[in-house]
Amino acid sequence: MNVRPIEQRDIDSILAIQSASPEVSQWTMWDYNRVAQGEMAGWVAASDADILGFLVARRIANDIEILNFAVQPDFRRSGVGGALLQKALAWGSELNAERALLEVRASNYAALQFYERRGFVVTGRRPRYYTAPIEDALLLAAEIR
Repeated sequence: MNVRPIEQRDIDSILAIQSASPEVSQWTMWDYNRVAQGEMAGWVAASDADILGFLVARRIANDIEILNFAVQPDFRRSGVGGALLQKALAWGSELNAERALLEVRASNYAALQFYERRGFVVTGRRPRYYTAPIEDALLLAAEIR
């Protein structure tokens, strides 16, 4: 598996992973074009010609924010997500960022466990933040070392 920056050719695969992951933000092709053009940071985990997962982040002041992140359902719990998150945290470290921030659906227990194992803690809640279905978002943060 190779973790590399998102390229234009990856967008169809990213959209397919996103469609199979209703718990993540449902972005448009236009949004991912912006990532491929460098307006935000983004990486894919690739195996041969297959895209196994993606992560998009941005810098905000002294922090980084993970904006969207998903792994193909058949490759979850296989190290793909961990590799992508590690790449984002390394990028944050290179920028001398202090923290990594993100939000997750309150019912997404698998994601919450994934992040907690990697040092993220719940720092807040946004009531009724998500739609389809309406649900609270939990705010998480981790120190970048």
